[in-house]
Amino acid sequence: MKHLFLIYCLLAPTFLINAQILTVKDRVTHQPIVMANIYCSIQKLTTVTDAKGQADMSDFTNCTKIHISFVGYREEILSYQQLQDRKFLIYMEESAISLDELVISATRWQQKKKELPNKITSIPPQAITLQNPQTTADLLGQSGEVYIQKSQLGGGSPMIRGFATNRVLLAVDGVRMNNAIFRSGNLQNVISLDAFATERADVVFGPGSVIYGSDAIGGVMNFNTLTPILSSTDTTHVKSNTLFRYASAAHEKTYHLDVNIGLQKWAFVTSVTGSDYDDLLMGSHGPEEYLRPEYVERFNDEDVIMQNADPQRQVPTGYDQLNLMQKIRFKPTEAWDLSYDFHYSTTSDYGRYDRHLRTKKGLPRYGEWYYGPQEWMMNHLNILHHAGTRYYDEMSIHLAHQLFKESRHNRNFNAPDKTNQYEKVNASSLNVDFKKHWGTMHKLMYGIEMVLNQVNSSANETDITNGQKANAPSRYPDNSRWDSYAAYLTYFYRPTEKITLQSGMRYNQVVLDADFDNTFYPFPFSNAHINNGALTGSLGCVYNPSPSWQLYTNLSTGFRAPNIDDVGKIFDSEPGAVVVPNPDLKPEYSYNAEIGLTKVISKVAKIDMAAYYTYLDDAMVRRDFLFNGNDSIMYDGETSRVQAIQNAASAYVYGFQAGIEIKLPDNFELTSRFNYQKGEEELDNGDTAPMRHAAPWFGITHLTYSIHRLKADLYAVYNGEVSNENLAPSEQKKDYMYALDANKKPYSPAWHTFNIKAMYQVRDYLMISAGIENLADKRYCPYSSGIVAPGRNYIVSLKASF
Repeated sequence: MKHLFLIYCLLAPTFLINAQILTVKDRVTHQPIVMANIYCSIQKLTTVTDAKGQADMSDFTNCTKIHISFVGYREEILSYQQLQDRKFLIYMEESAISLDELVISATRWQQKKKELPNKITSIPPQAITLQNPQTTADLLGQSGEVYIQKSQLGGGSPMIRGFATNRVLLAVDGVRMNNAIFRSGNLQNVISLDAFATERADVVFGPGSVIYGSDAIGGVMNFNTLTPILSSTDTTHVKSNTLFRYASAAHEKTYHLDVNIGLQKWAFVTSVTGSDYDDLLMGSHGPEEYLRPEYVERFNDEDVIMQNADPQRQVPTGYDQLNLMQKIRFKPTEAWDLSYDFHYSTTSDYGRYDRHLRTKKGLPRYGEWYYGPQEWMMNHLNILHHAGTRYYDEMSIHLAHQLFKESRHNRNFNAPDKTNQYEKVNASSLNVDFKKHWGTMHKLMYGIEMVLNQVNSSANETDITNGQKANAPSRYPDNSRWDSYAAYLTYFYRPTEKITLQSGMRYNQVVLDADFDNTFYPFPFSNAHINNGALTGSLGCVYNPSPSWQLYTNLSTGFRAPNIDDVGKIFDSEPGAVVVPNPDLKPEYSYNAEIGLTKVISKVAKIDMAAYYTYLDDAMVRRDFLFNGNDSIMYDGETSRVQAIQNAASAYVYGFQAGIEIKLPDNFELTSRFNYQKGEEELDNGDTAPMRHAAPWFGITHLTYSIHRLKADLYAVYNGEVSNENLAPSEQKKDYMYALDANKKPYSPAWHTFNIKAMYQVRDYLMISAGIENLADKRYCPYSSGIVAPGRNYIVSLKASF
C-alpha cells in the first residue's frame, strides 16, 4: 500500500500538468487552431497554441478573465475555473464580425486591417475548405468581390474595379508574379497557383504601386501558401492531409496530398495536387446561341465538321494540371527565420475555346487552336530577422527566380500549315523590406526592389501532312529585356488612439530593350529602348471613433510601365485586325480617391461600404495605326487592319462595394456582398465608350448554418445585364460568343444561380464535403467570357487528416 501511495505522489504532478494543457479546436472541423493568442490582462500573461493547438496554462491559475482569440474566430473569454470545467478543451466558432483581423498584403508587414486606409478582402482557410474551389480563379470569384472572366476551362482572368490582366497584380508569398509578357488581353496565370495549397488569399483594392510597383492599378491579389509548422517540443510533429474531389460538370477528378514534418528548428511541407478535366457541360436552360452544335475533328488528313451528339458539351475544353510545392523552414533562434520554397505547375495542352467558335464564310475559322502546356516554376528564399537595431526592428529579404513557359498553336480550317509560337520568361527579383517603430505613435516601412525579366520567343510553321518545319515570325522580339529598380517608404503616424495617418512614396525606374527581326516584316525600326522613371504616392487617414467603428479615406496614384507585350507583339486581336509593335510607348498613370466605413453592431452584425473614383491618364490602348504608311497588311493569309498599343486615351472608373454580415439565432449567419462599377474610355474622336474590363454589377449572398462537426451554406450568385450599347466596341464585334438581343445584336444577359455546399467532420481525421452548384441548371455565360459556365454541377470530396 505504501508503494502505491509513493507512486501516486510521484505521478500526480504529471497528471496535474497534463490537465493544465489547453487544446483549442475549430468548432466545425475539430482541427487544432495553431497560433491562437491566449492572454490574461490582469497578470499580463500571454502565450500561443502550438502545432497541435495546445498551450500550457499552468501560469494562468489565478486568472479570472482569460482571452482566447484567433483571426476569423469569435473571441472566447473564460476564467481558469471555467477552463477546468470544460476539461481544458475549447471549440472556437468561426466569425468575421470583428475589426481586429490581421493582414500582410497591404504593406508587406502584418498589420490590423482597421488601421489601414484601404479596402481589403481576405479569404481565410475555413472559407477555402467549405467552398472547395476548382482553381484559384474560382477561389477569388467565390469571394463575391472579384469578377472572373474565362476564355476556356483552363482559365480565369480576375477583374477588379474595372481593371484586369496587366493592370492588376498577382503575388505569391509576397513575390511579384506579373512578368514582361503579361498582356492586356485576358490572362490565365492565376490558375498556376494551387487552391489546395493556399493558406490564405488577400485582395487589396485600388492602386498598390507604392508597395508593389508597376501594374498595381486596380488592385493586388496576394496568395499565401502553406507554412511549415515547427514543433514546440522534442517530439517530431507530423501532420498530413489527403483529399479527393469529384465534380460532375467536367467529370473532374482531383487528388491532393500535403505533409508537414516539424522539428524544433526545422520544418518541411510537401504538397502535390493533380487534376483531370473532361469537356465542360453547360446548363439546359438559357440562350440557344451558347450551344455547341458542331466541332472539328481531323480524319484521313482532312478537317471534318462533326455534329455534336450533346450540344451542351463544349468541345474542346478538357485538360490536365499538376501542382507541386516543397517548403523548408529553418529557425535557428527567435531572431532569425529562414524559408526556401519551390513551386512547380504545368498543364496539358488545352483548347482556346472561344477561338473555336469563330467562323469564316460559313465554315469554322480554325481546324486547331490550342495552348501548349502553361508551365510555372519558382525558387524563393525568404529571410526574416527580428532585432531592435537602430535602423530596423524587423527585416525581410525575398530572393526569387521564376520561369514561365507558354505556347500557342493554330491552324486554319483544312489548311496544312500550323503556326507554333513559343515563349519563355526568366524573371529574377530581390526585395529587401524594413520596419521600424518609434514608440506607439510612429512607424516606418521602407525597402528596395529589383526585378529582371528576360524574354525568349520563337516560332515555326509545320506542314502537318509531311512534318516539315519552316521559320515563322515570333510573337515577341527574342532576347528582349524588361528590368525594374525601385525604392519606397511608407510612414504611419498615430497622434491619438482614434486616428492613424499614412503616407507613402515610391520611385521606380523601368528599362526595356528589344531588337526586332526584319526577316518577315519590314519594320521601320530595328530596336526599342525605353528608360522611364515613375513617382507614385499615397496619403490616407483612418478614424476609429470607437472599437466598433472604422472610417477611412485615401488618395493614391498607380502606374503601369510598358512591357514587352505592349511594345513588341504581333498578333491578331480580333477578326480582320492585326496588332504591330510600337516602340514609342510611355507609362500610364492612375489617380484614385476612396472613402469607406465599417461598423460592428453589438458583435452580431457588421456593415462595410467603400466608394471610389479612378482616373487613368495616358492609357495604353489598342488603336488604328500606320505600318510603313499603310493602314492594312497581309497577316495569316488575309488583309488585316493595322493597330498598335498607344498612349492615346484617358479613362475613368467609379463605383462602390458594400457588404453585410449578420449573426442570426440558432446558429445561422447571413452574409452578402455587392459590387457596382462603371467605366468609360476615350475614343479617337473624343467620344467615350464603355471600358472592356468594367464588369456589370455583381454579388453573392450566403445563408450558413453551423453546429459541431457540420457547416452548410445555401447561396446565390448574381450578375447584371450588359446591353449591346454598353458593351465595349471590341466586345460588340464578338457576336460568336455572346447571346443575341431582340435586334440580333450581341449582349451579355443578366443571370443568377442558387447553390448549396456542406461539410461534415465524420471523425477528427475524416471530413466529407458535398455541394450542388447551379441548382436550376441555368445556361449562362459571365460577361466577356468565351466559355459558357458549368451547368448543374455535383461536387463531392473526402479529406483525411492525420
